Amino acid sequence: MKILHTSDWHLGKTLDGYSRMDEQEKFLDDFIEIADKNDVNLIIIAGDVYDTSNPPARAEKMFYDALKRLSTNGERMIIIIAGNHDSPERLVSAGPLAMEHGIVMVGTPKTVVPAGKYGQNRVITSGEGFIEVELNNEKAVILTVPYPSEKRLNEVLYDDIESEQEQLASYTKRIKALFDKLEPKFRADTINIAISHIFTLGSEESGSERSIQLGGSFVVEGNCLPQKAQYIALGHLHKPQVVANTKARYSGSPIHYNKKEINFEKKCILIDVHAGTECIITDIALEVYKPIEIWKCANIEEALAKCEENLGRECWVYLEIETDSYILEKDIKALRHLKPDIVEIKANFKQNQKEEIISLQDKSFEELFIEFYKSRRSVQPTKELTELLLSIVEEEEYEAN
Repeated sequence: MKILHTSDWHLGKTLDGYSRMDEQEKFLDDFIEIADKNDVNLIIIAGDVYDTSNPPARAEKMFYDALKRLSTNGERMIIIIAGNHDSPERLVSAGPLAMEHGIVMVGTPKTVVPAGKYGQNRVITSGEGFIEVELNNEKAVILTVPYPSEKRLNEVLYDDIESEQEQLASYTKRIKALFDKLEPKFRADTINIAISHIFTLGSEESGSERSIQLGGSFVVEGNCLPQKAQYIALGHLHKPQVVANTKARYSGSPIHYNKKEINFEKKCILIDVHAGTECIITDIALEVYKPIEIWKCANIEEALAKCEENLGRECWVYLEIETDSYILEKDIKALRHLKPDIVEIKANFKQNQKEEIISLQDKSFEELFIEFYKSRRSVQPTKELTELLLSIVEEEEYEAN
């Protein structure tokens, strides 16, 4: 059986307000091509399909169009679990229709997937947190643990628990107890897989994930994962990585969603596995459709030249400019005119200017106004003018409150 593991699509996600959906559409096209080229039998999407519980219409259309193409008229099975960004109810609402196309959707750890025909394949049996499927003349037992929130783990997790250490121990124990309960479903004559959306201790965040922790309590130890699984497909962390001393892997997000992610490769994971054998695992690198870049320039002139050099080139830009003073509005407009995809323009003040700014923070509005007036007119403002300005400011503050 050939399995393709992916996660954290975050359809609809933006980069500081800039849409990434054009890039996401390109990824989906490539992902479908990867699945077809490698004759994949089963696709696992390990949570965070969307970026919010109420995704934009275009994101939903992209998702359902991709599922339809991936399923190849129900020939290929797709299993999707909810992540911490997804609305479980919204995700599984299309379940009855999806079933006809071979698509299994699991909203919570307590979800029971209906047994029956899924496209051209079958769910033989199921229960809370597991399914047994038959496809490509092979059987697989798959443990399904979508994002396990506190509420989903017996409603109240921290009764009579005070310290963070106790919270961590309690959460890990609950997750381990859940997998211990499910692990006996594995058999020697089946392919044995687990899917979850969790944060394992010792794994590395990239910075763009929305935290699913509360005082460290939502981090679980790797030893709570099912030891008898041949492969454990995880979602939540955006950096692809292996969980130490386990069969678990994070596929990571398919796109660089944050400038902190730009130094590692994006991928999906191909698993070739049969009952009773070790998995053959292949990492498949994904394209960078519109890179995020950090440009550091010594002055405005260099920044303008850099923008001119990259006219028409597709990239998101975080621009950092060394300066002795604030960047003028006309310079900002000129930069953005040359390079509309500048996400942020940051002024890096030289040390003497930094010290001056710090000193300004300690002064009152009246003192700042007097200094500004003197710098422009070379004379002290009159007492009447200063009092007039202060009265206007106070009136505006009063109305605002």
